[in-house]
Amino acid sequence: MKKSSTKPLKPEQFAQQLLAWYDINGRKNLPWHQQANAYKVWLSEIMLQQTQVTTVIPYFQRFLRRFPTLSDLAGADLDSVLSLWSGLGYYARARNLHACARQILDKHHGEFPQDYETVMQLPGVGRSTAAAILAQAFGQRHAILDGNVKRVLARLHCVAGWPGSHKTSETLWTWAEHYTPYERLADYTQAIMDLGALICSRGKPKCVACPITNACLAHQTQTIEKFPEPKPKKHIQLKKVRMLLIANDKQELLLAKRPPAGIWGGLWSLPECPWEQDIETWINQTLGIICEPLEEFNVIRHSFSHFNLDIYPVLLKTEDNAVKLMEATPTIWYKRRLNSKYGLAKPVQTLVEYFFDRINTGAEQ
Repeated sequence: MKKSSTKPLKPEQFAQQLLAWYDINGRKNLPWHQQANAYKVWLSEIMLQQTQVTTVIPYFQRFLRRFPTLSDLAGADLDSVLSLWSGLGYYARARNLHACARQILDKHHGEFPQDYETVMQLPGVGRSTAAAILAQAFGQRHAILDGNVKRVLARLHCVAGWPGSHKTSETLWTWAEHYTPYERLADYTQAIMDLGALICSRGKPKCVACPITNACLAHQTQTIEKFPEPKPKKHIQLKKVRMLLIANDKQELLLAKRPPAGIWGGLWSLPECPWEQDIETWINQTLGIICEPLEEFNVIRHSFSHFNLDIYPVLLKTEDNAVKLMEATPTIWYKRRLNSKYGLAKPVQTLVEYFFDRINTGAEQ
């Protein structure tokens, strides 16, 4: 490692250089910047958790068309919310978003609270998200520390350790607070996030275009690739499940609603037969119907943060529409377009679309 004579920037210098760069290069025309208000800022911040801007934009726009105000979102049923969220992942965010809207309507008369501690108590809102909302919607001075900002500060000061660890996180929060200015808070918050996303990216950062290269310790010591340190590796478990595409004589698919918490909580899914059980026996005992196996499709792997799921899809046919499972778990016979308001997890949506595309292709031949 090369020795560096780099001196940390004073907070006012840091903000000045960053904002000068932002005024020319920053993202100022994102959808949530147009006629910005607390509702739009909050919605965008929840969607942007662990998700890139380019992915979020079309979801945000569809959400806003369907739920233009917080009251509209609070008054909607959860299925409608989850259906618009389908494919965006991390579905707890959607459930929390819906619960949060109802809480604001009930406890705060529909007005987004402006007290930091109160905002922190809202469903799905953590320390950095609360700060970003209050800074961008109300111009309050609060430091933020999302993934982009962590990367900028870890490189700027060569902060050792994985940012998710308590010690490293607290060090980064100290630096975040140190640099947060007292003016132009909304612009500064967006600017430092933009710097991490557009310039100080995870791979191949554009150091020549960075406004604070002169103070970046990792750049001066040529150790950019070492910061921030990655999360310690853990063994990724592999789980297997059979997803059953049970079709009736009307060419509808049986879907069951998942429990409100856990993986894909509250979404509609295909019935899942445990890997170690016989399919026909499980269907008869669990659903109370008789099915005829037709075809097995190619395996689909879906990755979660802590395990991989191999999905083995099996197509079956039944002439029995009376499903025993309906006594304990909501089920529907799903017809594409007629049931468009139901939220489906991405791999389920892929399988459902594949099934109906096959039907349409067969009908055309």
